Amino acid sequence: MEHIVIIGGGGTGAAIAHDLVLRGFDVSLFERGELLSGTTGRHHGLLHSGARYAVHDPAAARECIQENRILRHIAPQALEQNDGLFVALDEADLAFMPTFLENCRVCGIPTQALTAKEALALESELNPSLKAAVRVPDATMDAWRLPLHFYATARANGARIHNFSEVIGIYSPNGAVTGIRVFDHQKHCEYSVQADLCINAAGAWAGKVCDLAGVQLPILPGPGVMVALNGRLTNMVINRLHKADDGDIIVPQRSLTILGTSIWLSDDPDAVELPRDHGPRILNLCAELVPGVKNTKVNSTWYAVRPLLAQGQAKAPQAISREFGCYDHRQKDNLDGLISVIGGKATTLRLMAEKTADIVCHKTGRNIACKTKTTRLLNYRRFYK
Repeated sequence: MEHIVIIGGGGTGAAIAHDLVLRGFDVSLFERGELLSGTTGRHHGLLHSGARYAVHDPAAARECIQENRILRHIAPQALEQNDGLFVALDEADLAFMPTFLENCRVCGIPTQALTAKEALALESELNPSLKAAVRVPDATMDAWRLPLHFYATARANGARIHNFSEVIGIYSPNGAVTGIRVFDHQKHCEYSVQADLCINAAGAWAGKVCDLAGVQLPILPGPGVMVALNGRLTNMVINRLHKADDGDIIVPQRSLTILGTSIWLSDDPDAVELPRDHGPRILNLCAELVPGVKNTKVNSTWYAVRPLLAQGQAKAPQAISREFGCYDHRQKDNLDGLISVIGGKATTLRLMAEKTADIVCHKTGRNIACKTKTTRLLNYRRFYK
């Protein structure tokens, strides 16, 4: 049985471990800190319908609506299936609405156009001067529990999960990866692990993993700031009906309200500083959607670093595609035994895992179909038993 090592303990690593053990592989996963302590545990928790990307990133939009439906089936206990509204506040937003509706239709995303009165009947805290709204099948996910369902199921099926275990070296004699060197932060010791294949699923840190192997990856770490407010101001996800920009989404999370987000690019995900002006700007912009934001106490402000996929010419950060890429480094860099997966969204973690596992099967000569579209996930509490 081939031993597959996964580097990175976020949502993508969890989904890859789940997929591979279902296909009969021996799997070990290594995370340098606590599981989900990177980007996965820091995002705002939106299960995308794909509507946000329908106009400028239709491929990502189609992936999102496909995975939205699958996750509702395999892990309903991790979701609040509350839908979302895209709200038009001015004439420019109204002018964008026909293009938005048509592109959602083309991408297969259900929509319902609402009058201002109808939208206010659903969410009374919306700006009373809104012009119109569009209802879409957005939802709220628990950013920690959803991937823990994948981990619980993977572990129950035999995957070995190692947290606080940092990969500090990759062995690649004769142009082929044969294993890794690990530093155990709890026991303060180093050890080696043999591997038939290594999967780099380190998210925004995937470039640093590739550095260990002497290869490069087309990744753009893209930090973004979010603000949590005490109190739940809406029950649905609220978006501004315009092209993607800063401060245009409000996500209800249990008894909190999450406002997001900004975006900029960074060379090093470990050397990001929180810009002082981003939090106030997000508060002001989101208050245009829901005026009660102004009078609600801030609980916390933080950032998460997106693992953006660098493609073609440089674009404004908001316009960079949210598609993902899987790279067999034998084809890309003449280094066998290493696969990297970057980009994507929390919503598409299962699909990212499927495509990565397909490459593993191809490289190992196995013809095993993916089972994760229909396999219901175990409760996250099973991970601790």
